[in-house]
Amino acid sequence: MSEQSSGGLRASGLDLHLGQIGRNMRAGLMDAFREAIRTGRLAPGTRLPSSRALADDLGLGRNTVVRVYSELVNEGWLLARHGSGTEVAQRSAEQPTERVRPRPPVAAPQLMHNLRPGWPDLSSFPREEWVRSVRRTVTTAPFEAFGYADPHGHPELRDVIARYLARARGLRARAHNVVVCSGAAEGLRLVAAVLAKAGVTRVAVEEFGLQTQRETLQKAGIDAIPLPVDADGADLARLDADPTPGAVLLTPSHQFPLGFALQSDRRAAVVDWARRRGALIIEDDYDGEFRYDRSPVGALQGLDDDHVIYLGTASKSLAPGLRLGWLVVPDHLVEPTLAEKGWAEETVGFVNQLAMTDFVESGAYDRHIRAMRTQYRRRRLQLVDALARHAPSAQVVGMAAGLHIVVEHSRRSGAELVGRAAREQLTVEPLDFFRHPGATSGRDGVVIGFATPSTSAWSGALAALARALG
Repeated sequence: MSEQSSGGLRASGLDLHLGQIGRNMRAGLMDAFREAIRTGRLAPGTRLPSSRALADDLGLGRNTVVRVYSELVNEGWLLARHGSGTEVAQRSAEQPTERVRPRPPVAAPQLMHNLRPGWPDLSSFPREEWVRSVRRTVTTAPFEAFGYADPHGHPELRDVIARYLARARGLRARAHNVVVCSGAAEGLRLVAAVLAKAGVTRVAVEEFGLQTQRETLQKAGIDAIPLPVDADGADLARLDADPTPGAVLLTPSHQFPLGFALQSDRRAAVVDWARRRGALIIEDDYDGEFRYDRSPVGALQGLDDDHVIYLGTASKSLAPGLRLGWLVVPDHLVEPTLAEKGWAEETVGFVNQLAMTDFVESGAYDRHIRAMRTQYRRRRLQLVDALARHAPSAQVVGMAAGLHIVVEHSRRSGAELVGRAAREQLTVEPLDFFRHPGATSGRDGVVIGFATPSTSAWSGALAALARALG
């Protein structure tokens, strides 16, 4: 179909599609405009190509297009603004009748303060440093970098991530073992698919954790078996149950959401279990970069790189919108993971991959994490102080690391605390939201993320929380 007959236009930097116009170009053009506006496809305020550009694109005389625009203006479909061109008039779009108008969904009320866990302070994203990294890398990147992304990840980024994780988190990592993915969710989906194809039908998980992770396993046909959690981390006794799980999913550096670190004897025990059983450990290094009152806890993968799959992400250290995460997989799982990812799988855009490479290499990533660690430590201390003064009956759990705490109240349930918070225009999550359906723990409370508000909004959110928990 020719461009003229299809009505496909590209003029004055504007793309416009009007559909079939027909042989009588003047009448057909007017009908096409009316139909596009009547159905709402051309919304009120939409700018249109100039009459000269439209005429050139359609192979018409300019006077024909001028007359079409003029008649549609007279009919009220279009509006001509002196010096600003022609646009769709505000009153021209016909509204559907009340009989067929769909009722809009009722949106949940947006509360003023958000203290949900799992988000960093997005207002502190290092824009200038990131832009410098983008500029440096995009300017010098070879033209091949603009092609389809390698599902394995850009080689330079994989090398930088491997060296960073070895230095900062104690991993045994090489570029070959790193698979770049679009976030932690995609990473776990890939792992679940690989396990399912290997015949794994049961994976042990902590009895408090992300529901989305359990759902990911279940979608792959894998049952998620709960492990109790205490002050020493996950209780691993059930791992030797019959039938034995083929893998275990842990957050050993900072258990989510309770905040405990897996103690050294249990770390050794779970590695020994994986070796004896030929099983795998999936290590979600949740909040591993942010610690406050304890020595750094190295990654579990550093104890055994043959039996541990490491899952990391830039969502908390930088921003979830980057869609940037990574897996570090044992040698024998590299090819199965890449085969599962495939060329059609979602990949991280090359700009973010190259920028992250430079961001880490230049030291900007370390500087940003240190700066945010200081900021979050200050907020955490302010939060604990406010709770001590206004809610002395509240017990705080999980303060040593991470971007959230758990508050357990001796006189109020988690559901009641959530309701009191809502009345103060404050959003928090009940601990029950993270509970495995088969959990045996009776713990109750709320999970409070102290990183989410911007710097300017933090004091108001803290005051609202003190009122809600008091």
